Parts: sequence; structure tokens; C-alpha cells
Amino acid sequence: MKNKVALITGASSGIGLEIAKCLAKRGFDLVLTARNSDKLSKTVKNLSAKFPVSIDSVVSDLHDSKAPNEIHQFCISKQYKISMLVNNAGYAIASPFDETAMEAEEDFIRVLGISVIALTKLFIKDMLVSGGGKIMIVSSVAAFAPPSSIQILYGPIKTFMNRFSEALNINYNHKGITSTAVCPGYTVTNFHTASGVQKEMDSVPRFMKKSAQRVAEEAVEATLNGKKVCVPTKTFKLIVFLLKILPHSLFPLFSKKLAPGRYDKK
Repeated sequence: MKNKVALITGASSGIGLEIAKCLAKRGFDLVLTARNSDKLSKTVKNLSAKFPVSIDSVVSDLHDSKAPNEIHQFCISKQYKISMLVNNAGYAIASPFDETAMEAEEDFIRVLGISVIALTKLFIKDMLVSGGGKIMIVSSVAAFAPPSSIQILYGPIKTFMNRFSEALNINYNHKGITSTAVCPGYTVTNFHTASGVQKEMDSVPRFMKKSAQRVAEEAVEATLNGKKVCVPTKTFKLIVFLLKILPHSLFPLFSKKLAPGRYDKK
């Protein structure tokens, strides 16, 4: 049976890849998942060349309702004792809500919400048997912000994930399991291009764009320390603080500078 093993979803690029590097530096063996087999195999090869840890992978598309069980069964078959579950996989829908097929919305909710719940439900049982574990749920500053005029379901789902993480802590902290909701702001990855909002991202002030490496380092440190919520970087800690105390009616006054396109009236 292996010890100190982390499972990371969406691990072939962006924040997920940087989290994998951070954990490998700390001596964690890794089980990486992603839906693109070529990118995933290259990721495993590159990380294996840099870090003296065991790295395995399983190709999985979290759009598929069977995926969480398949990932869990893969870990059982390899006798991987998952001590940290990193729910990182995610994306956003580029098209307007009224133009998006319901099937696409359901797929979106499954990846960002239902799969997180399913994987957590499966692996938390193993953590209870082993006496504890760490769960990371990569959420977003959008969880604290007013509803956006683009990507209409993204913020609400992230808010739900924060509350889910909070509920996990209330129910399982006394059994040695902690959950950390990681809420990054604008992070330089391929996420915005893939989500159809690269134009808005290009307009964001430079000081608000943070590296995936920095976000990952703070996320991993917070999770290992059992912190309930992690907002990486001082910039976004301040922004979240202001979002909590300022009336949302004031947000449009400065959103054109700080969040271009996200709060424009349609």
C-alpha cells in the first residue's frame, strides 16, 4: 500500500499542472487525470524526469457520469491510498445562456459540481478508514463576486462549491479530514482562451494577473495546513474583502477597469 499520494483532476495544464509540481517537490506520489491522453502522457513524462516520485495517470472525461467511479476503481486496483484529493478540473462556457443547449449546461454542472461531489464521496470513505486526509476544491474569486453578465452559471457553481467545502469541514474535521476551497482570481493559463473570454482577460490590468505557479504554491500550502478558504495573493485577498463589505450596487463603478466585460449591461 502506498502512502502520501495525491490525486489531481485536470492535471495536464494550468493550475492543476502547477499543483502537481508543488506536491511532487514535497515528496507526494501522484495520480493525474485529464481527458486529453496525449497531453496527460507528456505531463507524466516531463514530471517524472524532474521529480523522484511515482507518477501514474488515468485518462478520464468528467463529463461522463461514470468517470468518478472509474478513477476510484483505478486507484483501488493499483492500491493507491489517496491522502490528498485535488478537485481542479474545470472550464467555462463561452456562449450566452439563452444560446447554450441544456445538454451543455448539464455537462458543465457535472464537471464543476457533480464530479467534485462524486469524487469526494468516494475518496472520503477511504480517508475515514485511514484516519484522515486533505481535500482541495479549486473554486474562484467569482464565488464572492456579484452575478456576471457572461458565463452566467460559473459564479453560482463556485459559490456552491465553497459552501460544499465548508460543510465537509463541519462534518469531518473531527475525523482528521480537512477541505480547502481555493479561490484564485485572474490566473494566466489557457483557461480564458478555451472559455472564449481571452479578449476580456487581455484587458485586465497587469497587476491583477497572477501566475499559475504562485496560485498553486499558496493553494498547496493552505491545504496542507488545513485552511478552510484560500484566496491566493494579497491583491485578491483585498478584493474579496472589499466584495464582502461593499454593496454590490457599487461594483459596476470600477468593474470596467478591473473586470472588463463581466458586468456590462446587455
